[in-house]
Parts: sequence; C-alpha cells; structure tokens
Amino acid sequence: MRIVFMGTPPFAAAILQALVGRHEVAAVFTRPDAVRGRGSALAPSAVKEAALEHGIPVLQPRTLRDGEALSALRDLAPEAICVAAYGMILPADVLELPAQGCLNVHASLLPRWRGAAPIERAILAGDDELGVCIMRMETGLDTGPFCLESRVPALGRTAEQLAGLLAAEGAGLLLSALDALAKGDLSWQAQDESLVTYADKLVKGELDVAADDGAERFARKVRASSAGHPARLVIEGRQVTVEDAVVADEAACALVEDLAPGQARFAAKRLVLRCAQGAVEVRGLRPQGRSSMDARAFCAGIQQVKGRVLSWQSIR
Repeated sequence: MRIVFMGTPPFAAAILQALVGRHEVAAVFTRPDAVRGRGSALAPSAVKEAALEHGIPVLQPRTLRDGEALSALRDLAPEAICVAAYGMILPADVLELPAQGCLNVHASLLPRWRGAAPIERAILAGDDELGVCIMRMETGLDTGPFCLESRVPALGRTAEQLAGLLAAEGAGLLLSALDALAKGDLSWQAQDESLVTYADKLVKGELDVAADDGAERFARKVRASSAGHPARLVIEGRQVTVEDAVVADEAACALVEDLAPGQARFAAKRLVLRCAQGAVEVRGLRPQGRSSMDARAFCAGIQQVKGRVLSWQSIR
C-alpha cells in the first residue's frame, strides 16, 4: 500500500522502520528540526533520521493548515496516512484525502488517556497496565474508533522503556491493520465516551519532586521523567536530576525513620530520602552540569556524609 507516514520521536521512528519494506512509504512528514535534550544546536527528529537512512523524502511543514502542505500531500497520492506521535493536528482536508483514511498508532488503551502524554499520565496515575491501539482519525482529539489493541504490564518500568515496548507492539498492530484494510476486512469499535480520560501535555517543572510528595508519587515522577521533563530536586544545596529511584523497602525505611520530610541519610551504601509519606531510595542521579552517576558516587562528594542528616528540597 502507498503510505505517507507522519511522526516525530523515537516511538514513531520504530514504527516507521517496521513499515519500510512492507509498504511503499512515499514520504515522511515530521516536525521541524529543533533543540533536543541538553544541547543548544538544532537537531533532526528521530523520524527524520530514520527516513533519510532509507532514502525516503522528508517534509517538515510548520503547519498542515495551508495550501502548500495539502498540495504536497495530493501530489504524493497516498492510499493511507499513518500517524504516530506527530505532534501536529491534522485538519479535515488532510483526514479526507486518502481513500483508506488516516490511521493513528496511539500509546494508550483508548478511551483512557486521549491526548499528548498517554504514557507519562498512565505512570503518574499508577496504572498497572498500559497499551497501544490503532485508531481511525477524526477531527476530534483521539475520538475515532479503534480496531486493534495490545496490552503491556507496567511492572515499574520507565516511560522510555514503556515507549519502546509499546512502539514494537504498535508497529505489529499497524502492519496487521494495513493488511486487513487492503482486504476490506477491518472492523472498527467506537470508544465508550463514559470512560474517557485525558493525557494533558506535561508542563515545565511538573515532574520536579518535593518533600510533600509521598514516596509513591516521588517514584512515579522519576519513572515518568525524561530529558525534556526531568525529576529535579536540591540535596545539600546541589541541584540534581533523579534518574533512578524506588519506594524504599523496610530496611531502607529503617535508616530514616527518625527523620522528618525533607531530610535524608546515606548509610549502608544507600541514599534514602524521607518523604511526607514513606521514603524513597535514590539509586541514580545527575548533578547539574555533570554526568550521570550512582548514589554512592554522588555522596562521596559530600563531606562527612556517612550517617549524618542531609537536607533535600524542591528546586522551587
């Protein structure tokens, strides 16, 4: 089938890779080059890099609402448009263009978590199970019917880990959906509007942790975090990004049972932070301006650290 693919992050790039060789990918639409991660230089999206690797033409319009983008799509004459985490709204003119419609690989079990950040919101909500589905796109926000879905247990995984798993699952679902679509054998199921929840885009600083966060909330923020939305705090006056943290077990909790929220202790080779409810063991972190390290390496730079009471707080 002749396809135009639209997507931006690594999640989408993995799906594009699966399409190549199975279908004719006429072109790829992705977001314009942007500053990504901690650098200041413009960088291409993961989807652009994957497309160029395979010699696929790349278009990077700033909007799909002008005549230029629509004209380009008409010239490409796709039978279907496949979308995965593109980050741009498709107007009605685009949705109506391909004969076989527009299919979206959405990283949630719709109608739960419609919107821009389904994986992160599922982690923050403590969902035991996440998923991915194939949805037929409409003008509403993730309102269309779906045909196939796959489920993945959370198991304490990070957003990055879950995105990789869901991308692999989603790629398989999309290939199955396209095969069925070509045979005219694809059935769609309407979403139950009574079960809708929304995955609002994360805002700057939302995943920063504070002493009034409970231990479970703290750990969820860390698992949901990324380079663009880090889980930051200040410990002993030093700003750090927490990269690996778990709810403290019984032995770790015993190390800080005499402390108040906002205090911490490094003992028995473990860095344990007291929270409003419970405690968290920080295992990996990155001090501002430095590389990632484990808790022992970080604490080695704090004078007389062993056993004494440390302080920690939100960066705000």
